[in-house]
Amino acid sequence: MSSTKTLVAYFSASGETARLARTIASVCGADLHEIQPAQPYTAADLDWHDQTSRSSVEMNDPTSRPAIANRVTAMDAYDTVFVGFPIWWYVAPTIVNTFLEAYDFAGKTVIPFATSGGSGMGRTEDILKTCCSPDTRWLPGKRLASRAREAEVRRWVESLGL
Repeated sequence: MSSTKTLVAYFSASGETARLARTIASVCGADLHEIQPAQPYTAADLDWHDQTSRSSVEMNDPTSRPAIANRVTAMDAYDTVFVGFPIWWYVAPTIVNTFLEAYDFAGKTVIPFATSGGSGMGRTEDILKTCCSPDTRWLPGKRLASRAREAEVRRWVESLGL
């Protein structure tokens, strides 16, 4: 890794994405920030079988922006920001849009990463790019297993040319 200051920001509803975020932060020597919802998600909120559950309602409304309880202090200090999340309905949860819209990423490099029970990232990157300044540099994101080994994460990070 170069001498740039790196942040790994992540939203994790069940702990799976948190596990991967810690591995990425370790590999990159990065700071870690958990994107915490102002109203924590309950098991009932996450029941995607229930069309009236909170997550289902949020994901069916592209304008949904769940409130975040915490902010990154000194976001300006970071050059590179990995943004992690579980895949919900083939895209990032809308709270990730809230996070990206809360900061100015102009001149920064953003790299999405995701965990998923099986689906790919779909149009996630295209959607997330609309939440940031056109001057944001995006590197290709990746879906990884939450228990990805450090060697696999290191290969991916190195392939990004950071």
